[in-house]
Amino acid sequence: MQLHRRVLVTGGAGFLGSHLCDRLIEQGREVICLDNCFTGDKSNVYHLIAHPRFEFMRHDVTMPLYIEVDSIYNLACPASPIHYQHDPVQTLKTSVHGAINMLGLAKRTGARILQASTSEVYGDPEIHPQTEDYWGNVNPLGPRACYDEGKRCAETLCMDYHRQHKVAVKIARIFNTYGPRMHPADGRVVSNFIIQALRDRPITVYGDGSQTRSFCYVDDMVEAFLLLMDSPDGFIGPVNLGNPGEFTIRELAETVVELTGSASKIEHRPLPQDDPKQRQPDIALAGRELDWQPATSLREGLKPTIDYFEGLVREGVA
Repeated sequence: MQLHRRVLVTGGAGFLGSHLCDRLIEQGREVICLDNCFTGDKSNVYHLIAHPRFEFMRHDVTMPLYIEVDSIYNLACPASPIHYQHDPVQTLKTSVHGAINMLGLAKRTGARILQASTSEVYGDPEIHPQTEDYWGNVNPLGPRACYDEGKRCAETLCMDYHRQHKVAVKIARIFNTYGPRMHPADGRVVSNFIIQALRDRPITVYGDGSQTRSFCYVDDMVEAFLLLMDSPDGFIGPVNLGNPGEFTIRELAETVVELTGSASKIEHRPLPQDDPKQRQPDIALAGRELDWQPATSLREGLKPTIDYFEGLVREGVA
């Protein structure tokens, strides 16, 4: 397996990145895991540290990087509102300067690069479900814009580096993903609900709970990354990656309470500004080009996720 043997994963100690590192090591690749550990955690890759084909590098993607690689997965960026709104200027720098640095590295080394974009490029969508040709409904001045517009700019940079410098790029628009190793304080709905339920605390639902989300289990998402990276050069994307199964936030809360056996009650709070009312991917393109669709149901994926957070709660770290 010589193609893309030496692989760089930025954000590699994060939730998605650490699972991707696992799979790449299983495939026999040499993996450089790069992370500044702002939201990533080195404990997510402790089990790989001694592996002869794994290297951990503490580095910020906003700074230039001079190494030799065959392929790059650029996953580095805070991805939850609590984290990306903590330092919005740095969030924008991570998306924009990080993309410039990683695309520059790909240009110099001839590496193929997969850019982790997001469903947030669609903003609060006016079409449902969202298809890749939809340009979005994003508020460029709102509190979520540092992430939404940063990722939109990163996509633009990918296309311009491809057109101007012939860099081989792949653009993945990632929808809600969950599973073990999610950050317990990321404020995302799945981790929030599980921790609240495990502690028998009120489940905080914003708005009336009728807003919808689609939840993809992490193993399915990592499989999509691998397929996209190894897809023919002619397929760039962007491509939606997510589970099209749509659930209301209230349905998710009720399922988590049931699976944890919690005594928690649902508590409603005001809906945050610019919070999307609907989020569901159209994954027809991924099906055609990658022969991919998620295989894990929400209930199946929630069980190992709950087990993971139970361990954190027992250890007093969540």
